Amino acid sequence: MNHYEAKQEARRARFEELASQAQTQSTMIFTRTQKLASVIPFGQPILIDHHSEGRDRNFRAKIHRSMDKAHELSKTAAHYESRAASVGRGGISSDDPDALAKLRGQLDGLEAMQEKMKKTNSLLKKDDVAGLAAIGWTPEQIEKLKTPDYSRRVGFPSYALTNNNANMRRIKDRIQELGKAATRADKEEQGEGYTYREDTAENRVMFEFDGKPAEEVRNVLKRNGFKWSPNRGAWVRQLNNAGIYAGELVRKMLDKNI
Repeated sequence: MNHYEAKQEARRARFEELASQAQTQSTMIFTRTQKLASVIPFGQPILIDHHSEGRDRNFRAKIHRSMDKAHELSKTAAHYESRAASVGRGGISSDDPDALAKLRGQLDGLEAMQEKMKKTNSLLKKDDVAGLAAIGWTPEQIEKLKTPDYSRRVGFPSYALTNNNANMRRIKDRIQELGKAATRADKEEQGEGYTYREDTAENRVMFEFDGKPAEEVRNVLKRNGFKWSPNRGAWVRQLNNAGIYAGELVRKMLDKNI
């Protein structure tokens, strides 16, 4: 596990812990509220004009508030469970130091599949069952491949090959971009009231200010995809062609005092 993967694992564990804490609180409040509610006889209405009316209304309102709180905490737990489950499922991040190797592995798999789909379609046209078995298809898979779809097509339709080819191009473009990024040098320049940095170790384009920038400046940064990072003490976005271009736009506006 590299440092990026370890960081992702720690992030997942943090979300799981937050989910557990919220669910525990929800259960405790719900159990306590049930005990409070059990004091009221089933179906017992509020006795209007009785000396107990005000106290009874307050007691019931407290029960409702507690139930609402338990429900909100349960929703919070579900939210963090979802966040934990989604960690690491957004594809290969450019922040991952092994991104190039992983992308090349993906590309190899897609290229192999493209060739296998083409070969499969060719063998199906010849009704070459032995050939299909030789390239790895099981008897059940061969039977399925030979079964016509709603358009009377067998094997892999043309759109499957087109989509796979598009994915290969996308990954090749990412490999090319990451390859260029690997040759980038760090950059740091002073501007009008800010420091602009391109940090290859952090893989971030950054704007640093002596203090909190004016609202107008913050709005310009946000419009151009920069987010405040408390850990870095800077406004950042990913170090790629789009990030560098956005940084140049922001710098021109800042140097002209917006």
